[in-house]
Amino acid sequence: MDIKAFRDAVSGWANGGPGGAARDLAVRLGLRTAVLLEGPSDLAAVEALAVRRGRDLAAEGVCVVSMGGAMSVGRYAGLLGPPGLGLQLAGLCDEREQPFYDRGLNRARAPHQGFFVCVADLEDELIRALGTAAVEEIVRAEGDLRAWQTFLCQPAHQGRPRQQQLRRFLGTKKGRKIRYGRLLVEALGPGQVPAPLDDLLASL
Repeated sequence: MDIKAFRDAVSGWANGGPGGAARDLAVRLGLRTAVLLEGPSDLAAVEALAVRRGRDLAAEGVCVVSMGGAMSVGRYAGLLGPPGLGLQLAGLCDEREQPFYDRGLNRARAPHQGFFVCVADLEDELIRALGTAAVEEIVRAEGDLRAWQTFLCQPAHQGRPRQQQLRRFLGTKKGRKIRYGRLLVEALGPGQVPAPLDDLLASL
């Protein structure tokens, strides 16, 4: 029995299916906290930082959940928080999406203090923390240099700040944001972990 089965059960529940499997698994897994994240790249980053710090979140009763978009926060908070499974809720949100989170958490009667805000998004936080030169070196090491150079030649992306270009590049191919979510976290040096990510993990 692993945490993936619970995530799958919650996803099915959120999409209109029955909630019995999620309830049973939450009890059997001893879950106490659900970390609500907008997408799978955020999940990859949070789990990578937990591994770096020697933590096994599932063993601690913490499940990290990808909601498939900020608009789903009200539904997930209702299912997993006080009205549903009664788990503590935590997570990350982008500054522009904060009103969705505020409304969703209020409807679920869930505290807001476990949620931490990224200015643009987590990828942007990680790129700023590492610096663009270090991120470009990771892109090169991953064999994506040609794709990156092709991207830079496209008129729509020319003239933008390097940080914005890199952030956009990470989202141009399916699966790339997930892979780099983990890679960027693994490349962070001591003291480089962005505050929202650092604070989230410390709160769990």
